[in-house]
This record gives sequence, C-alpha cells and structure tokens, in this order.
Amino acid sequence: MLLTLLGCLPLTFDVEGTTAFMSGDLGRSAPRKVQALFEEYPEVSRIELVDCPGSLDDYAALEASRLVREHGIDTHVGPKGEIASGAVDFFIAGVNRSVSEGGQVGVHSWAGGSLEGSELPRDDPEHELYLDYYAEMGVPEAFYWFTLDAASARDIHWMTQEELLTYGVVNAEGR
Repeated sequence: MLLTLLGCLPLTFDVEGTTAFMSGDLGRSAPRKVQALFEEYPEVSRIELVDCPGSLDDYAALEASRLVREHGIDTHVGPKGEIASGAVDFFIAGVNRSVSEGGQVGVHSWAGGSLEGSELPRDDPEHELYLDYYAEMGVPEAFYWFTLDAASARDIHWMTQEELLTYGVVNAEGR
C-alpha cells in the first residue's frame, strides 16, 4: 500500500494468448522485465497498457520501449486503460498504436529536480534524448513540444482523440 501511495507500482505483465496486459511504473528493472516477457512468451504480438502511471527512470523506460519496437509489437490502451507520462513514451514504441474510446492518455512536461523541460530553450541539448527517441519511433517532433506545453510536471493533460491523431500518438483504430 505504501508503494502505491508513493507512485511506485511494480511493473507486471499478465499474458492471455498473444496479448500481454501491462500495469505499473517503468523503473530500472523495466528492460529486464520486457526482455523476459518476450523470451518467456514469444507468441506475444501486442501489449495492452492497463494502468501505467509513468516512469521512475527515463533511460530504462526508453530502453524497454526500444525492445518493444525491435520485437515488432503493437500497443493498445483499452476502454478502461489509463497511461501517463513515461508510459506514453513506452506506448509510442508500438508498431501499430491504438486507443479505445474511454482509454486515457496523459502527458506533461518532464522535470529533473526543480527544472522542467518546458523552461528550457528549444535548442537546449537536454531535449535531444526525447527528440531523438520520437524521431526513431516516427512520431512528429511537434508531439514533444505539445507535451511540454500541455501541463506542468506537477499536473497532467488528458489527450483528446483529436490530439492523439494530430500528434501521431495513434496510428491504428482502437479495438
């Protein structure tokens, strides 16, 4: 219970057929857990993000995300699914990405200590980690700038279906 109150939900996968249902935060162990998922369940072709508040380690989260793309996995947020922050970065690693009506995708500016990404000039090298990742995943750079402006690091902006399409977050029909 205390871990949940602190926002530290362990990353878990429950597999049914070719779908892995993912819940929890992306922490330091995320790359190992994602790799173990693919080794133990090679038939998995889709990850459905159920309740994923974000990331506790951005570098590990992006490493885990790249494994999703390397394995050609699709990602989905179901009608009761809720993802936010670094979990959205994980979601966009899917080859085909969909969000069902009712699924929620939340974004905000990243923060490091007391500094927020939205406070830095656009040419600051701190942005490169994310800009390079989004380019690698085929998501427009405009999405990155949108996330910084949509909400502060202490808040969240729940994206509309129109925003999900406009910024290339989804590229397949929600099913």
